[in-house]
Amino acid sequence: MNYCTVPLIAVVLSTSVWAAEPKPATPSTIKANQQVLATLPFKDKQDFDNAQRGFIAAQDTVTITNDKGDVVWDLEEYKKYITLDNPAPDSVNPSLWRNAQLNMINGLFEVTDGIYQIRGYDLTNITFVEGDTGWIVFDPLISQETAKAALEFINSELGERPVVAVIYSHSHIDHFGGVRGIVDEADVKAGKVQIIASHGFTEHAVSENVIAGNAMGRRAIYMYGALLPRNEFGGVNGGLGQTTSTGLATLIEPTDIIEKTGDERTVDGVKMVFQYTPGSEAPTEINTWFPEKKALWMAENTTNTMHNILTLRGAQVRDALKWSGYLQETIETWGDEVEVKFQSHHWPMWGQKEIVDYFKKQRDMYKYTHDQTVRLMNQGYIGSEISEIIQFPDELENNWSTRGYYGTLRHNSRAVYQRYMGWYSGNPSDLNNLPPTNAAVKYVEYMGGERAVIEKAKADFDEGKYRWVAEVLKHVVFANPQSKNGKALLADTYEQLGYQAESGPWRSVYLQGAYELRNGTPSAGGTNTASPDIIKNMPPEMLFDYLAVRILPDKAAGKDFAMNINFTDLDEQYTLYVENSVLNHTRMQADKPDVTLTLTKAALDDVQLGNVTLEKAIASGDIQIKGDKQVFKDFVGMLDSFNFWFNIVTP
Repeated sequence: MNYCTVPLIAVVLSTSVWAAEPKPATPSTIKANQQVLATLPFKDKQDFDNAQRGFIAAQDTVTITNDKGDVVWDLEEYKKYITLDNPAPDSVNPSLWRNAQLNMINGLFEVTDGIYQIRGYDLTNITFVEGDTGWIVFDPLISQETAKAALEFINSELGERPVVAVIYSHSHIDHFGGVRGIVDEADVKAGKVQIIASHGFTEHAVSENVIAGNAMGRRAIYMYGALLPRNEFGGVNGGLGQTTSTGLATLIEPTDIIEKTGDERTVDGVKMVFQYTPGSEAPTEINTWFPEKKALWMAENTTNTMHNILTLRGAQVRDALKWSGYLQETIETWGDEVEVKFQSHHWPMWGQKEIVDYFKKQRDMYKYTHDQTVRLMNQGYIGSEISEIIQFPDELENNWSTRGYYGTLRHNSRAVYQRYMGWYSGNPSDLNNLPPTNAAVKYVEYMGGERAVIEKAKADFDEGKYRWVAEVLKHVVFANPQSKNGKALLADTYEQLGYQAESGPWRSVYLQGAYELRNGTPSAGGTNTASPDIIKNMPPEMLFDYLAVRILPDKAAGKDFAMNINFTDLDEQYTLYVENSVLNHTRMQADKPDVTLTLTKAALDDVQLGNVTLEKAIASGDIQIKGDKQVFKDFVGMLDSFNFWFNIVTP
């Protein structure tokens, strides 16, 4: 059996056929989107100039496949309907359309002397810094296939150069997953290639989605619109880039660790100074200053959008106050000297004055969100009320780089509230409230029954009151999942909310919800993102923590046993204890265990990856069992398995 599958959610599904035809934008949606056109400074074209500056070359076709011939990245499907000349369709928020147009400017670009980026080959940019003998690569994308294609492209345009170093800016998979597409691990082990990352990188890279990985992975389908068609009624833009590639995510451990701000390295003749920013956009992250080039790499600590304080797929809440503090440190450290800033998403910026002004707005976007949320919280408002009240000042509201293409002020303010106050609103009614289905049955009953609710909802839909209609019809669907009329009208409602959304993830969430209401919950089509490298880098303690959350209480009830585990290749020993329907682990082995397993970590990895069954591993002797084999059999039998395709918009 599989001990563990770890759905690292930055890699999502490929698109599938849209089974039910989408509806056009309603007059209310058209009016709302036209209001966006009238409100924001669309005449400002500086971002388009920056996104095209330094252009060297572009490939006619950007469709990347794996060894089996499966497409893992296809920019062409977006080119069919997103161009720099086309105005926003009625079904797309014009501001989001503008962001999509900018992200469609793809190819090889010179950022400054000796620094190049390839954009449009994944959700992330891949950056190449020219050293004395080879390339120093920053953030090698999600998939080895896309990273390999990018390296081949730059070498074909600028001349063949080996990769001599890779720098992982932080621990999210879109910043390291393609590493095996550009370097050979044997060269790393031989010292021919350096891999630099910040303190705690490997642990966080592997662990972020292990414990809650199944739930996060399912919700990521919504966040990235994985099943949406690529057209004006479906997926348009992911906020940080168009979408995510679906190739093989890989990982090679760092050989050099940045411990603190001010750490310096000179690699292949290129001097770099690092700013260590743990707990900002990622648990561990580094910005990089190139003093000889007056260039500043901002990783993902600043992008040309508002980022997430809490991502919609689920994660631990980020610290908006700490994040803004790091940006203040950036300004104080390099603000007087910087001439160009660039990062792992979007396009660069040039000019010291412009960059510092940009940094201040990025800093104050997070600081304002934090400060005003906490102010309103201390006035007694709860998260949903705060998100309705809070508004940016004009300087932030009308600035393109602080618009909510990825994060939004609405859900970020709720995240700040959650960080301080948690899930409970303080109202006694919310302390032990009914779960959705139970509450829905009573709501519909109190509102006069399903037919009456749908009739009233239809009238509100016709008036464009989509937020309220979504709230009401959610109860209808949860009270009666077979309600065809309720599901159809709720799908239409989500669709219009998606068409109006400025945030790429918000659009995807709404449209994916509409898709599943119309077509049912999917049951197949996923990508196995528990790649061999991720599994192999999972330490035993992390695996044991994951096994603990899979314990079925009814199967573990009354059990009390100790199981010693000896990893011969790691020279590490552990004991797992099951008692009180809980699994605990320790490095202090039991003197009299009920059963003992002796194996290599590699043998365990093979079982987790499905390369061999547990039974075959035991039969072959790769896993040796001493003691009461029934205890081990009971342990395996008490592990729950998770259904990835659980319902979200239906009970």
